[in-house]
Amino acid sequence: MALRLYDYELGDLLIKRDYPGILLSNEGDVCEQRTRLIHPVANGYFQEIYFDGIHIGYGKASFTEKVFLSFESDFETVEMHFALKGKSAAYSDRFGRSIGFESNQHNIIYANQMRGEMRWESKDIEICEINFSPAFFRRFLPEDSTLFMQFQQAMEKGEAGMLQPYNNRISHPMYQLIHEIMQCNRKGIFKKMFLEAKVIELLLLQFEQLSDAKPYHTSLKKNDIDKIYAVREYLQNNLNNPCSLINLAHHVGTNEFTLKRGFKELFGTTVFGFWNDIKMAQAKQMLTEQQMTVGEVSFQVGYKDQRHFSAAFKRKYGILPSQLKK
Repeated sequence: MALRLYDYELGDLLIKRDYPGILLSNEGDVCEQRTRLIHPVANGYFQEIYFDGIHIGYGKASFTEKVFLSFESDFETVEMHFALKGKSAAYSDRFGRSIGFESNQHNIIYANQMRGEMRWESKDIEICEINFSPAFFRRFLPEDSTLFMQFQQAMEKGEAGMLQPYNNRISHPMYQLIHEIMQCNRKGIFKKMFLEAKVIELLLLQFEQLSDAKPYHTSLKKNDIDKIYAVREYLQNNLNNPCSLINLAHHVGTNEFTLKRGFKELFGTTVFGFWNDIKMAQAKQMLTEQQMTVGEVSFQVGYKDQRHFSAAFKRKYGILPSQLKK
C-alpha cells in the first residue's frame, strides 16, 4: 500500500508513504508518524495515526503561492474528509470531474487506485482526513437509504466518487470531536479505544447530516461566514483571555448583531456557550491526561477564582473537577 506525491511541473518525488498491512488488519498496535512539509513555497506538517483498518491524518501548511502536485495511490479506501481551513481541489479520471473543498466543509469519498492532480489555492491550509478500509466502513453503512445503497453499489463496482455531490458545513459537534481526536494523549490500547470511539461518533454525525436530501443553505453572506469562523478560531486560541461580544465583532470587522445571529445559525449555540464548551473540554482533557492540579487547569482556561471554575465544570459534566481528578 503506497501513496506518492510529485512536484507537478518537475515530476520530482516529494513524499512517499508505504503503509503496512496493519491498516487492513483487525488487531495491532497504534502506529504514529509525523511528516514535515518543506518546499520552496510551502511549510507545514502532517500527523498520521493508524491501526485496525483506520488511518487518521491531520495537519496544516502555509503557502507563498498556489501549489500544484501530482499524486498516485495503489489501494482502495473510504475517506472522511474535513477541510478545516483553505481551498483545495483534486482531479482524477476515476472521478470524472474536479472535487473541491473550501474552509469548514466535509464529505465522504471513495477512492480506488487513484492517479491525478491536486492543487492548494489558499495561503493557509488545514485538513483532517480519516480513512477506512472498505471492510471496516461497510460495518457501519446504513442499509435503509437510497443514498447509502447507491454509495455501496459504487464501491462494489470500484467507482470512485463522493457520498453526496455537494459538500456540507462542519458542525460544532463535529469540530469538538475532531479537536478531541487531534489532542488525544492517551497511550496504547486506551488510545486505540478512545480514537475508534470518537471516529465512529464522527462518522455518525456525517451520516446524519449528509443523509439530508437538501444541501446546506444559510442566509449569511460568504464574507460574514468567514468572519464568524474567524471568531471561532480566535476563541479556540485564546481560552484564558477575557473578551466581550462587541470586541470580538470588531476584531473580525463585523457588528454584534451579525456575530450573534450568524454564530447561532452556523454552530447552533451562542458565542459564549461555545467558548464555555471548549474551555470545559480542554479542562477535562488536562485533568485526565496531564499531570495538572485543579488550580493549574482553572488558570489555564481563564478562571481567576477556582471555585467559579469548579461550579462551571460541574454544570457541564455533573461532577466536580477534583472528583474527576481522583
